[in-house]
Amino acid sequence: MNLAGKQLLLGLTGSIACYKSAELTRLLTQAGVTVQVTMTEAATQFITPATMQALSGNPVYIRLCDTRIDSNMLHIDLSRRVDAIVIAPASADFIAKLAHGLCNDLLSTLVIARDCPLLVVPAMNSQMWQNSVTQRNIAQLHADGIMVLGPDTGLQACGEIGNGRMIEPETVYEEIIALFQPKKLAGQRVLITAGSTFEPIDPVRGITNRSSGKMGFALARAAAQAGARVHLISGLVTLFKTPWGTSRENVQTAQQMYDAVMESVYDTDIFISVAAVADWRAVQVSEHKIKKTAGQLPPPMYFIENPDILASVAALPAPPYCVGFAAESSELRMNGEAKRRRKNVPLLIGNLGPKTFGKDGNEVVLFDADGSTPLPRADKQSLARTLVDEIARRVLGSSTPLSSSGL
Repeated sequence: MNLAGKQLLLGLTGSIACYKSAELTRLLTQAGVTVQVTMTEAATQFITPATMQALSGNPVYIRLCDTRIDSNMLHIDLSRRVDAIVIAPASADFIAKLAHGLCNDLLSTLVIARDCPLLVVPAMNSQMWQNSVTQRNIAQLHADGIMVLGPDTGLQACGEIGNGRMIEPETVYEEIIALFQPKKLAGQRVLITAGSTFEPIDPVRGITNRSSGKMGFALARAAAQAGARVHLISGLVTLFKTPWGTSRENVQTAQQMYDAVMESVYDTDIFISVAAVADWRAVQVSEHKIKKTAGQLPPPMYFIENPDILASVAALPAPPYCVGFAAESSELRMNGEAKRRRKNVPLLIGNLGPKTFGKDGNEVVLFDADGSTPLPRADKQSLARTLVDEIARRVLGSSTPLSSSGL
């Protein structure tokens, strides 16, 4: 989802994690978000208002009474003009204020006066976080419908290691995107395969392909932002960061991916097979590196077929809704529809793979029982959101259907 045009109020409270809010502000403003920063007096001890003003491009407000606003009702004026309020970092003291409805400064007062969603990002020492008082306050925030993001576990500024550190700005940014994303897959369990498999020939060589995993990872992110519970099974990929809101399992070979899928598929509503799985594997894998000898022909190699993951899932007695992917080098219309029928899946997404492998953009065609529907070229994350919308429409009957046409 594009955040451009959104207006957010970012509240900072007294925590060393205020430095992360500077990076969060940069991410939001680069996405076209108007960021209005409000700070408590304690927050100004960790980062200056001048810094946050420079990053946000807007004046920073600290005190409840501010004559820069004609009505002098800053808590009303600020809370009414934004689409959401994010408190990052949120100290134990400020969380206690929220839980008990206290409002003795600008930030706590405008939160009480708000008419928009509130996201709270805790940051404190691990003992403070684990304290029963804090946990009661957090439970109250949940009961009041306030979203609590984090905290994370790791090394803290005090030198201790534990739960309580503020989650990273990139994660907060992803949560904000998810806040505004329609929850078209809410409650759905989605299983996705991504990347390529690797079939070893010897300890250092093997058979693989050029799939980067970008499309599968983009779909995992989009499905999670649409409210789904997503489990990602990843082969070899050029990406290392697990998409927001997903659980991830790494495999290498086609057989390992098959085993992982079959272990998870019975707890799945939607299966999206994006991974480029090797069709064959070596009958015998050499224990040692196969050496090249001058003047001699390479040793013969024999292969056996790998299990067909998508077809196996589609053939189950009560299969999830199956979505396949096909990367073809030519004759996309003919090969894509033939593969959909062969795999016996309701929806197959085809593209000309050599033109898109490893790239950020993609152009695909949807194949189903009614024919083929080409989609315009887009970056893979935008395309993933379109595909999630289309899958949700087919599974749950939401959204507007795409018009079908021949190639």
